[in-house]
Amino acid sequence: MDGATSGKALIASRSAALAAEVDRAFDALLTVPADPRSRLYEAMRHAAIGGGKRLRPLVVQAASDLFNISRESALRVGLAVECIHVYSLIHDDLPAMDDDDLRRGKPTIHKAFDEATAILAGDCLHDLAFQLLADEETHPDPFVRVELVKALAIASGPAGMAGGQMMDLEAERASFDLATVTRLQQLKTGALIAFCVDAAAIMARIPAEGRTSLHGYARDIGLAFQIADDLLDVEGDAAAAGKALGKDEAAGKETFVSLLGVERAREQAQLLVQQAKAHLHAHGARADLLRAIADYIVERDR
Repeated sequence: MDGATSGKALIASRSAALAAEVDRAFDALLTVPADPRSRLYEAMRHAAIGGGKRLRPLVVQAASDLFNISRESALRVGLAVECIHVYSLIHDDLPAMDDDDLRRGKPTIHKAFDEATAILAGDCLHDLAFQLLADEETHPDPFVRVELVKALAIASGPAGMAGGQMMDLEAERASFDLATVTRLQQLKTGALIAFCVDAAAIMARIPAEGRTSLHGYARDIGLAFQIADDLLDVEGDAAAAGKALGKDEAAGKETFVSLLGVERAREQAQLLVQQAKAHLHAHGARADLLRAIADYIVERDR
């Protein structure tokens, strides 16, 4: 079995098991109450359970492999990141934002329920993320938990994902150059992925100066992920992606593909993957899943 084949097999086995764990955890966390809140919980379950790549929890697990972090701690941090990711998708799909009808192969929350319920479902998943991180079941050290909360707040706020989403809205009204598009995507997509890697180092109490190579890995796979998304938006299959494609071009937004062209964008994504894997040279076989994730990011069809 060659390296590429073994990497795909590793991704397949770990991601399938993790997806099932994530669904079971959300099922337990989002038990529907027998009161007027039931519609809210049903909406949260609709968004959080089933479908999706579960890439962010997988990155948390893979980075945790480097430091022998317990599987339970890695799962809970991965759930917190997935809560933030799903909340962002719910809000991003709203009529005031991207106005999408389909997400993960299912009707978006405002279509399956209504706009008010969708807003509240997103809000509650956002809150659940920090509830998970603050719980001592996630990590016994309160200082670690506080650092996790702070890091995720920064990664998801105006200096991270939400700031990138604002830039994305502005992209419909302004012409962005390559540097600005890169900055947009480092915030919108890259910040949460960077947290997934950093969270493992935080749980392992690795000092900031010892995280340089991990930050380099996260930066490179975050950009490679977005370039791959831009390529899928142009060349992908909507049924496989589980969402509408071609919307960036229709909205007149600059992307890596529109600025670089298809072939240069694909070459740049591959270069970023190679750089990302090079950052892991000191970690040996413990980093095999992180290496496989880097390859998967540019090979996926959704």
